[in-house]
Amino acid sequence: MSVIAAGTPAPSFRLARADGSSFTERDLEGQGSVLVFYPFAFSPVCTDQLHLYEGVLGELAEQGVVLYGVSCDSTWAQKAFREKLGVSSEQLSDFEPKGAACAAFGVLHEGGFAQRALIAIGPDGVVRWAFQASSPAELPPAELLREGVAALAAKRPAA
Repeated sequence: MSVIAAGTPAPSFRLARADGSSFTERDLEGQGSVLVFYPFAFSPVCTDQLHLYEGVLGELAEQGVVLYGVSCDSTWAQKAFREKLGVSSEQLSDFEPKGAACAAFGVLHEGGFAQRALIAIGPDGVVRWAFQASSPAELPPAELLREGVAALAAKRPAA
């Protein structure tokens, strides 16, 4: 399975917020967004990744970009993960039906968890940039996140 291509409209999806309410593609409209898909809450690389990205959230906000974490963990696990880490980015659950949104974006690992990926979506709902790590153990550096944000600012698809 390949990550969704730049230039593709974001697929229809439904994720769950910490309070159980739905988060869909409509929640991304009108803003630049980066979806950060990660395999498992509380795993070492995921913990490092969210801490790293927390350090650039202000930079993203200045550019009108919102970052969302996405995994196949339950809402309860993600809420605990967010609170334990002290991160401010919203964590969204792809638990029910498990992995459906990850599959729609082309980042569902055959093991039933999210591949490590970054997907930048423009205010018009079109994917502007996408990256999938070669391994779930690979930590995408903050510079890659900035590359995705730059693609949003350019308002054109980037490979």
